[in-house]
Amino acid sequence: MDVLIALGFAVVVLVIADRLLLLLESHGHLNWRRNGRKKLPAEPGVDLERLLDEPVGESR
Repeated sequence: MDVLIALGFAVVVLVIADRLLLLLESHGHLNWRRNGRKKLPAEPGVDLERLLDEPVGESR
């Protein structure tokens, strides 16, 4: 009996969390389900080769 109460409580919590996420998304606070993950660029944003080419003393 305790197991059924625990499972029921877990289901209720998940349903409330889902409804809360839908509410926040409908008001524009979240953009989670519609767009999915953002695609990252294949190349990193900083060229480490350029940073390492310049000697430390010449930066001033």
